[in-house]
Amino acid sequence: MSLSLILSTKVRDKLALKHHVTEDEIIQCFANRAGRFLYDTREEHRTTPPTRWFISETDFGRRLKVVFIQQSDGIEIKTAYEPNETEVRIYQPYWSVDTR
Repeated sequence: MSLSLILSTKVRDKLALKHHVTEDEIIQCFANRAGRFLYDTREEHRTTPPTRWFISETDFGRRLKVVFIQQSDGIEIKTAYEPNETEVRIYQPYWSVDTR
């Protein structure tokens, strides 16, 4: 799977230092995704194009929430981290939804 990920220096640093998430783990989550993308509809998080997110596992079973914006030149990663119980509960109904 070939993804063109866009990560700003600020996001890359936050992923490494705060969340201990690698770019490879994010790519694995996209490849292993078994549910659909959800939109972040909270007013303070609205963007154009819209912010999307999903929860998936890496090849080694680490569960991550990946937050991104689809751009014309790739996927701009906003953040990725281990989800809390509330986020897992919200995403649970969409986990095995057909992604086609």
